[in-house]
Amino acid sequence: MYLAKAPPERQERLDGVTLFVDVVRLGGFTRAAEHLSLTRSAVGKAIARLEARLDVRLFHRTTRVQNLTEDGQIYYEHCLRALAELQAAEAQMESGRHQVAGRLRVSMPVLFGRHCIAPILLELAREHPSLELLLSFSDRPVDVLAEGFDLAVRSGFLGHDSEGLRARKLVVQRKRVCASPAYLAAHGRPQNTGELASHSVLIYRRADRINTWQLPDATGRITEMPLTSRLQLDDLESIADAATAGLGLAWLPEWLVKERLRTGALVSVLDDQPGASMDCYALWPAAPHMPLRLRLAVDALVEQLPKVLGVPAEGG
Repeated sequence: MYLAKAPPERQERLDGVTLFVDVVRLGGFTRAAEHLSLTRSAVGKAIARLEARLDVRLFHRTTRVQNLTEDGQIYYEHCLRALAELQAAEAQMESGRHQVAGRLRVSMPVLFGRHCIAPILLELAREHPSLELLLSFSDRPVDVLAEGFDLAVRSGFLGHDSEGLRARKLVVQRKRVCASPAYLAAHGRPQNTGELASHSVLIYRRADRINTWQLPDATGRITEMPLTSRLQLDDLESIADAATAGLGLAWLPEWLVKERLRTGALVSVLDDQPGASMDCYALWPAAPHMPLRLRLAVDALVEQLPKVLGVPAEGG
């Protein structure tokens, strides 16, 4: 069966619509250009062509800011509905096929993504040659909707930034308070969480925000530890290295320090206290239909992550 390709002018119209939506979602020409690997000039010219074709002005332009006009806001809302319909149609068509195809853009934390998430998704890509993966590693909490991600993996409390998204719990990450044998020999082993304040601790700090230690007390109630530290790092692996070098106590995911604990380079403390853990979720944009490639990716993470981390499966 012969299927004619869309004429160039029709394809340009579709490209102009998606670019326009990206400019609005990302907050301007510059951010859209960076996101799409285009020049700012190319984005501006594409929007100008769209405005000329529609014979309306879509943006109020200043030197640094582009705000939607009233016509631009109306057009944007129509574009969102049209693109949502297209995505729903694609998802419905894909659900009737056995072959997984299309692009999946995924955001994940750097270390957890590199060690635990990426291997699972890459194996999924190996099994499905028509699946296109775009993997992004960042420890900042990305805006899934504004930045155009199909899927994000996030640990800890979700909060209000999960509005407009669907979420599924993937796994519970166990966390350990640990230190080197040399540090414990010199400073003693803490017997309970109340003694942590008298120890040197290594703090994870990201974007001027300190990630506080939140540990269960003797009753199992989660309590925020009032700890201070002269050593604050924004990389978990560097914290593990510092702890191994004897510079203090660290509170880290068990998967990250498992080998160091096995070899004795680090020693787990407070093991007789209730264990600390952190929930891990998959997040994706809410939509009437879930594309097959997205559903299979989430299912693969639900099935494989507990095995990678050596913990019970959710619901199992």
